Amino acid sequence: MSSIGSQVRKAAPNVDSIVTEYAVGYFNHLSLLTDDAVQSKQLDLITEVQFVSDLLVDAGAIKEKVDDLGKELLKTLSIQLKENQSKLELTGDTSKRLLDINVLQSHNSKATINSSLSMLGVMGDIEHTGRNMETRVDLKKLAKAEQKIAKKVAKRNNKFVKYEASKLINQKNDDDYDSFFLKINPLDFGSGAGKSKDIKIDTFDLYVGDGQRILSDAQLTLSFGRRYGLVGQNGIGKSTLLRALSRRELNVPKHISILHVEQELMGDETLALQSVLDADVWRKQLLTEEAKINERLQEMDKLREEFEEDSLEVKKLDNEREDLDNHLEQISEKLVDMESDKAEARAASILYGLGFSTEAQKKPTNSFSGGWRMRLSLARALFCQPDLLLLDEPSNMLDVPSIAYLSEYLKTYPSTVLTVSHDRAFLNEVATDIIYQHNERLDYYRGQNFDTFYATKEERRKNAQREYENQMAYRKHLQEFIDKYRYNAAKSQEAQSRIKKLEKLPVLEPPEEEKSISFKFPDCEKLSPPIIQLQDVDFGYDNKELLLNDVNLDIQMDSRIALVGANGCGKTTLLKVMMEQLRPVKGYVSRNGRLRIGYFTQHHVDSMDLDKSAVDWMSTAFPGKTDEEYRRHLGAFGITGSLSLQKIQLLSGGQKSRVAFAALCLENPHILVLDEPSNHLDTAGIDALVDALKNFTGGVLMVSHDISVIDSVCKEIWVSEKGTVKRFDGNIHDYKDYILAAADASGVVKKH
Repeated sequence: MSSIGSQVRKAAPNVDSIVTEYAVGYFNHLSLLTDDAVQSKQLDLITEVQFVSDLLVDAGAIKEKVDDLGKELLKTLSIQLKENQSKLELTGDTSKRLLDINVLQSHNSKATINSSLSMLGVMGDIEHTGRNMETRVDLKKLAKAEQKIAKKVAKRNNKFVKYEASKLINQKNDDDYDSFFLKINPLDFGSGAGKSKDIKIDTFDLYVGDGQRILSDAQLTLSFGRRYGLVGQNGIGKSTLLRALSRRELNVPKHISILHVEQELMGDETLALQSVLDADVWRKQLLTEEAKINERLQEMDKLREEFEEDSLEVKKLDNEREDLDNHLEQISEKLVDMESDKAEARAASILYGLGFSTEAQKKPTNSFSGGWRMRLSLARALFCQPDLLLLDEPSNMLDVPSIAYLSEYLKTYPSTVLTVSHDRAFLNEVATDIIYQHNERLDYYRGQNFDTFYATKEERRKNAQREYENQMAYRKHLQEFIDKYRYNAAKSQEAQSRIKKLEKLPVLEPPEEEKSISFKFPDCEKLSPPIIQLQDVDFGYDNKELLLNDVNLDIQMDSRIALVGANGCGKTTLLKVMMEQLRPVKGYVSRNGRLRIGYFTQHHVDSMDLDKSAVDWMSTAFPGKTDEEYRRHLGAFGITGSLSLQKIQLLSGGQKSRVAFAALCLENPHILVLDEPSNHLDTAGIDALVDALKNFTGGVLMVSHDISVIDSVCKEIWVSEKGTVKRFDGNIHDYKDYILAAADASGVVKKH
């Protein structure tokens, strides 16, 4: 293939040398490949040659000459690829093999050594303008210089990180899961041994969208093995911080593995259990490598029989076998460390705890709904056990039994957990520390769960307020003395002394005020019973398979009911039967004729026109009021000022939920039926919702996974399980104990 250079230059004599050298290098690269490499990289030789030919023509070459060159090179390359493939099948992959010492010792001059390296596939020289030029670069110095540059770049990136979250949220990752996993978590043998897995990132800024800063001179410190709850108001940038960590936009040490549960699994024909096993890309790759090495060793045993014992070929095979045996030993050690033989049992246990029955684990992933595929994503992350596990509102996708399981599982999680959550009960159980994100900074509350943090934060705020008020009073006292005696000859010296004191006092900023939010559901007139009553109700889309059987329940004007149970057991179906959206196949649903029901669904955003503002959408969906009246009404749910005039698509998830609550109230309902109402709301929003529900004059039936909300609002628990719905004798904490006892008896919740 040494004639490629002259062929290209002859076909394109008038083309700039930079372009021709690029073409020569491109064709030389193709000539070093094998048939297998071309297929694995999905290369089409005709397309590759045509690409370079078009490049030469665009640069000024004559098309006819370039076409003739392309035809000639296609023949030459095809022959060369087959020769390379034959050589590879005989000698194995020399690129990863030790250099044969016998070959090198037989050459003494630099020229012959270079030719030997060339025979082994190692290009030591640089081809340039038709002649070979030896590189004079000191490679060791070059490596050190590049390391210094890399450190400077990393340090600069830590100081100023611009992270376009809005684009990353919507863009599709071109990499498949395996490629992205290995890009973020490269598999390296022994590199992390003995290294600390604590994370400390000093003084960085973080931006989102069009330059909006969410963190300024922030510090992130995560001690290995601790479980951190990241809390703060909606829209403050918590999810952005998690995404920056998950993509190593922030300088997390490479030996620390990271996994982020961010989006639902894309469904295909892979079985649920296998999809969880495949999530551990390290294990998957190690098993694949192990199989390939064993296959190669078998091939080498057969090849060895074809050569004499003292031949050069046998020595090469022995060298390769030594390399492969060492690598195979490393792989085996890695697989033992990760307890690969127990993987399937562990994956099945995690899936079962998250609500996947043994039968469901054998179903393809594309047979599950979006919510269940989110659970699969969570199961895959728990199975991988990364050094840093990032969870964004994990309880939003789970029912109470699954949250109970997840809480117990995370309590014994051996590595670091950082979770964004507004579920107080979940954080109280799981978190060992709280990180409070506000005012472009991160405050740490070490050794505290959510309730302790909330009390401590309030105490800190009160102390800061008192100190600020005392300082302002002291300043005022000094200023009054100065104003009174500045021009008094007898007191002027004292006045000057106080002026100096005042000038030396630090600049004070008032403590940050928490934005208070309040919701208010409108009062409704009383109705005489029965309000809603179900008698001997059966329901099923198929009479042979009933989803609900023998349900006898009722709702009154003063009811505060929580409907709980595993996902898919018929909770939403029961709500639709109550609202007469579905008709029972047996039994009766009695309702007061004047009854108005306000129904809040998990997918309330689907009914909104996201291109309109909240005021415009409400005036279209619920006409009859002025814009000012709609704005006042939205203000009662925390959508104040310009928020009510922004496009709904620009609002955060919690703000969209508030718009939906406001719209629900325009119907002036007697009964509120709420399906996961606390999802997406921040702590202030949840507190406002709880207070509003307590003060509501009608009845409330809610499907919720948030134990703290249920405990604060509901006086009655309905449990959906085993094909029916019944009242539970006890409160929500009793129900959680009941769930954990059942899981413990089945062996699902256990130490790991």
